[in-house]
Amino acid sequence: MDKKILIVDDAAFMRMMIKDILTRNGYHIIGEAENGARAIEKYKEMQPDLVIMDITMPEVDGIQAVKDIKKMDADAKIIMCSAMGQQAMVIESIQAGAKDFIVKPFQADRVVDAVRRILG
Repeated sequence: MDKKILIVDDAAFMRMMIKDILTRNGYHIIGEAENGARAIEKYKEMQPDLVIMDITMPEVDGIQAVKDIKKMDADAKIIMCSAMGQQAMVIESIQAGAKDFIVKPFQADRVVDAVRRILG
């Protein structure tokens, strides 16, 4: 699979977990970012096929980053990550343009299913 994925989360262990799940399933991780501001820069630079983005991050949160990325690229494919009990934020991120969301703690098959569904 030659689909390029960018992982955005302020927790390094979360990025590592997602990266591990996806690389084991044949996906190519082209980059990581630790906040929304870096995610926007890296999106411009790398043009990934998919972004997996945390909602709650320092500097620029995931919802604002989705809005900014969608302004640059209306076709951007973004999956949000949220902790349990962040339903309002999940709804807001979908309204901002995210295609799907996965809930932490992650279940590997749910992550892979969401990615497959969005990337086709």
